Amino acid sequence: MDVNPILLEVFKNKLSSVSEEMGVSLNRTAFSPNIKERRDFSCAVFDSNGDMIAQAAHIPVHLGSMPMSVKEAIKDFEFKEGDMVVLNDPFKGGTHLPDITIVAGVFVDGIDKPVFFVANRAHHADVGGMSSGSMPLSTNIFQEGIIIPPLKIVEEGKINENVFKLLLNNVRTPYEREGDFKAQIMANMTGIKRLKEMIEKYSLETVRFYSKELMNYSERIMRKTINDIPDGVYSFTDYLDDDGISKENIKIHLDLTIKGDEAILDFSKSDRQVDGSINAVYAITLSAVLYVFRSLIKEEIPTNTGILRPIKLITKKGTIVDATFPAAVAGGNVETSQRIVDVILGALSIAIPDKIPAASQGTMNNIAIGGINSKTNEPFAYYETLGGGMGATPYSHGESAIHSHMTNTLNTPIEALEYSYPFLVKRYSIRENSGGVGKFLGGNGLIKEIELLDDAEITVLSERRKLAPYGLAGGGSGKKGRNVIISQSSEREMPPKFSAKLKKGDIVRIETPGGGGYYKVKKT
Repeated sequence: MDVNPILLEVFKNKLSSVSEEMGVSLNRTAFSPNIKERRDFSCAVFDSNGDMIAQAAHIPVHLGSMPMSVKEAIKDFEFKEGDMVVLNDPFKGGTHLPDITIVAGVFVDGIDKPVFFVANRAHHADVGGMSSGSMPLSTNIFQEGIIIPPLKIVEEGKINENVFKLLLNNVRTPYEREGDFKAQIMANMTGIKRLKEMIEKYSLETVRFYSKELMNYSERIMRKTINDIPDGVYSFTDYLDDDGISKENIKIHLDLTIKGDEAILDFSKSDRQVDGSINAVYAITLSAVLYVFRSLIKEEIPTNTGILRPIKLITKKGTIVDATFPAAVAGGNVETSQRIVDVILGALSIAIPDKIPAASQGTMNNIAIGGINSKTNEPFAYYETLGGGMGATPYSHGESAIHSHMTNTLNTPIEALEYSYPFLVKRYSIRENSGGVGKFLGGNGLIKEIELLDDAEITVLSERRKLAPYGLAGGGSGKKGRNVIISQSSEREMPPKFSAKLKKGDIVRIETPGGGGYYKVKKT
């Protein structure tokens, strides 16, 4: 079959739209504010081998790693029509335990194996563990929540009640979790329906052919993009503030080799994995690589497995970027992934300085608060990440108070927050003058103050509280973030990562970092 460029474009949009419609279904049917308001989820379509064909414009840290989870599900189970497999194990393609993936096969008449797969991953606001929100200052993965190996949550179209009971008995908010799980199942059903319609209209052979060609097309464009980068070895080092257990900085180092139309990223000189919960598994590092190199491409191509074919990732097992079991990993997904991006962009800024922005805020500012709601006498578990400043570019100022890089979520509306939790939002504003100085200014962070209306426990995992986001070409660093607890008798500045028990009336204030500036300001 010859490639018809018009049909290639048609299938690029059709397959991406399947993922997008799955996301709409998940968004509209989910129960938790984290999914229905912040849209902390991702959806994608895969071929029969588990290679990603197309994705929606969702969360980069989810999407780059999801193919590894899909392949684990395929390896562990022989799918039948109507089966769905659930898993969250970070050492089997997951990211951290709150990110739960559900995989489903797409079948057609006359073939007893799936011809495609659909999958979605959603961040659940609680999956058990030692602290509400399941984002603890842990020292091993067993403290972080329930570890789900590949299990059939749906068998031949019927929910496996025993698996469902096991999952819901290990979380603080089972009613909310049940609603979110069922929303994920419905999202996959939406994807299956749309793919079957496409196959019926165009034939299985045609859909398979153009799925393969879309991956080949993305590979060609990626090779062309890499080929435009000057050959050489470009090295860059940046640091995480600490791991929440010790106060030492943690090094992430990259040697980036560009040779023709191929790139080699060697992270093996990075520090060893740590006691705290900011270890990143291999899947997270791969996601960061995919995100950065996809961002270099100007063309409107589908984001799929083909992009990674010209790229080789080298890590060393047991390091901060390729942690081994049973390392604590809750924060690796959200914090270390951001620093890995900063390091890759830092190396590329040496190779192609006119195309790379200064550092963005470099953190997701994770807040998890849980307790008992006195009005309902029911447990609650709140989780949110906060936006900050984006780095300036060689041509423009950075955006302010926005989620950047490995996260693509929305800010939770104040009304939704106060409706769902015993909170009063006292302040939600731009953090003025927090962006780095320069000809082009870094974007500003934000300030959020939440008053607790009930006693609760809080965990915060954040970065760039000690080491500021870097500027480029003489631009200034962004302002470092701050975590503050305000009670009736005191105002305490807290470390980058902390856990505390708070009283009714206490106020949590998070000031997020600004982005780095670009170019030195010329004196007049």
